[in-house]
Amino acid sequence: MVMQHLLSRPHDICPSRHWIIKHSPLIHNHRHHDILPSVIFPPYPLFPSHERPTAITTTIASSILLTALHTRAPWLRCLHRSFASGFTARAKTYLGMAPHAAPQLLPPLDDPQSSLSKKFGRETINYFAGNPVNRLSWLRTDFGFLRTAFQLEETRFLALKNLTPLVDDPNTLSPLTYKELSPVTGEDPFGPSEDDLIKNFDSNENRPVVLFLGLLDDGSVPFEYKGHKGRPYFAVDVTPHGTYAAAAQTFIDEQQARGRQFLEARIHLSLDARSAALYAQARSTIDWNARNQFCGGCGARTLSGHAGFKRICPPTDRATAASGTPRADCPTRRGVSNLSFPRTDPTMIAAVISADGKRVLLGRQKRYPPHMYSTLAGFLEPGESIEDAVRREVFEESGVRVGRVAIHSSQPWPYPASLMIGAVAQALPDGEAIDLGNDPELEAAHWYPVDEVRLALQLGVGGLGEPAPEGYVEGTLRLPPHTAIANRLLAAVVDGFATAADASKI
Repeated sequence: MVMQHLLSRPHDICPSRHWIIKHSPLIHNHRHHDILPSVIFPPYPLFPSHERPTAITTTIASSILLTALHTRAPWLRCLHRSFASGFTARAKTYLGMAPHAAPQLLPPLDDPQSSLSKKFGRETINYFAGNPVNRLSWLRTDFGFLRTAFQLEETRFLALKNLTPLVDDPNTLSPLTYKELSPVTGEDPFGPSEDDLIKNFDSNENRPVVLFLGLLDDGSVPFEYKGHKGRPYFAVDVTPHGTYAAAAQTFIDEQQARGRQFLEARIHLSLDARSAALYAQARSTIDWNARNQFCGGCGARTLSGHAGFKRICPPTDRATAASGTPRADCPTRRGVSNLSFPRTDPTMIAAVISADGKRVLLGRQKRYPPHMYSTLAGFLEPGESIEDAVRREVFEESGVRVGRVAIHSSQPWPYPASLMIGAVAQALPDGEAIDLGNDPELEAAHWYPVDEVRLALQLGVGGLGEPAPEGYVEGTLRLPPHTAIANRLLAAVVDGFATAADASKI
């Protein structure tokens, strides 16, 4: 389809036909090269579903693309954005390949006619963002609400074992009911009040962490509390542990007998976008609870409170009271402490363009698959703005000096609890030289033409540990999948985010 589009254009508009015939060896040396365009690329529309191109046509098409990339073909610049955006699925079907089954990202929530949308463009909702529930955080200490919502027939629960979600299939979480999970959690895991939980704290007893995630108002559940409507959602850590290990294991065995499984994966990128956002909230918070069972102020065991969103260091412990050993004084009991609440680690990630806007800086680490590159990223340091962090990290990793930095979008990354703050940055005219001698994090870094990045976004995306996608031409550029904010930043760059005529878009 790419070649058909290009070969059909007049030479004075785009010199693609002459370039392809001249520079692609498979075509130039083929005795039927004059009729190849009609053989490989039939007139619009593409082949009907029952027709498939031959092996030779597929090989020739791959040869054209590979040769073009290696020789920086001028016709790459003739690809239209509107054409490129719809290329992947149609071209893969045309070449006899299965369309990509990755989850669709959520649509923007903003009003396209709003002044902010007109000035800065439409919102980008990255994967793991766009959580559909209203968190109603002030209700986490309302124990009357928590008890009612927890036991409600319409309430749904997410179960996590070792931070992996229970699923019906790789795309869909398994929503559970109170009856299914109460053997693990007990009928009322919250008790009459938080003060009562603190007073009766016993470090010898184990309780599964229970999180109140929020209310999902989809109009299907009549539940209402103080003017707020929706279906309550909770998450429960069912990892077998301590005094509830047997009950948790029984629950796990029962679910697996029903055909459900815990989605074992290093990173979960197959869930539908809304489920992924809900899972991100649950995973990060359960992980934080698991990592902070001992107080950062005094070292004593802590208690999960605020419906899973606070770690409390009780002043007494029934497990040690009988021995007459008092608990040490703790600074977290004397006021609000950041040791008591979940933390998120801010991280910058930036697509860096050249001073003339025609090239993109990409780097690769040793652990990446062959030919895979990505944008540069790093943690923010204390007392550092996002813009300062972008300039520092880009210089440390690549030696490139950055001037203007524009925030694009953000992505929660629940492994374990990062917030990826995405930006597009532009190198200074005299700061484009690459020097990897500062920080050994990168194995390589290069400037890539925007057109090459555009084509890689269509043919060469995939995650770490995944094989190259169908249609990928070996030796060409590979990029992260669209579920990663790096991909979205690069897509914004090739779509003109930083080179639009209206400077207010930046």
